[in-house]
Amino acid sequence: MSLSLAVARLLTAGALPAEERERLKGLRFADAGHGFDAFGMHPDIVALGEVLLAPLYDRYFRVSSYGAEAAIPTDGPAVIAANHSGALPVDGAMLWLDILRHTSPPRVARTVADHFVPMLPVIGTLFARGGMVGGSRGNARVLLEAGELLLIFPEGVPGIAKHFRDRYKLQDWRVGHVELAIRHGAPVVPVGVVGGEEQMPQIGRIPIQFAGAPFIPVTLTPLPMPVHYHLHYGDPIRTDLDYRPEHADDPAAVREAAARVKSAVQALVDKGLAERPGIFA
Repeated sequence: MSLSLAVARLLTAGALPAEERERLKGLRFADAGHGFDAFGMHPDIVALGEVLLAPLYDRYFRVSSYGAEAAIPTDGPAVIAANHSGALPVDGAMLWLDILRHTSPPRVARTVADHFVPMLPVIGTLFARGGMVGGSRGNARVLLEAGELLLIFPEGVPGIAKHFRDRYKLQDWRVGHVELAIRHGAPVVPVGVVGGEEQMPQIGRIPIQFAGAPFIPVTLTPLPMPVHYHLHYGDPIRTDLDYRPEHADDPAAVREAAARVKSAVQALVDKGLAERPGIFA
């Protein structure tokens, strides 16, 4: 066992309740023959991720979750599609932990990251150990064929890069997530994330590339504020039933499916905004 895994086990043994450690033993893990799966994930680092994120999830952002258990399939391939915001991808981390906690048996959301994220020193490796994958069709294909759960933000970087005045307005909605879902027979679960837009209002950007990132954001606060996160899961969009695999090569069908997902996510965001009592409440 590597030193990093030994340290992870030591930390989780003291920080995670015994019942949660036992529950996480149900995680699917396909050892590629070198101690990690083909993309670098390991259950011990997933457990450590829960330990590290739990204080933010439970006490700082006080995440409220609605409908995850009914929306996320217990097994088989699926795509989770959510809006993206916040200057820093805190929303992705909160969703990752929310999905881990609200699935039984527990499922790891294989977060599909923009191409520059895996190249970030230390962080890229740590994220990969927790299940993140680089955003290539090949990676997505392998994971969906293996029955995994993909977490995709169709807005990409423009979602977290938008100006504060454009908060909760979905940006250009990429169609790759539904093309993959149709091709590999996976339903799409829409998620509306409310709270992230106010955590770190962006007022500008410095057009300088850093560690592969396309720009450096200029924000009103140096760190995310303790907003109250609300995660609303909608009914799965059955792209696996409503379309045939060959529709993945039909641009009109793919655009139609993407529009359905975007509309569902926007409706969940609007619902969350209408129902929340306040930004910090």
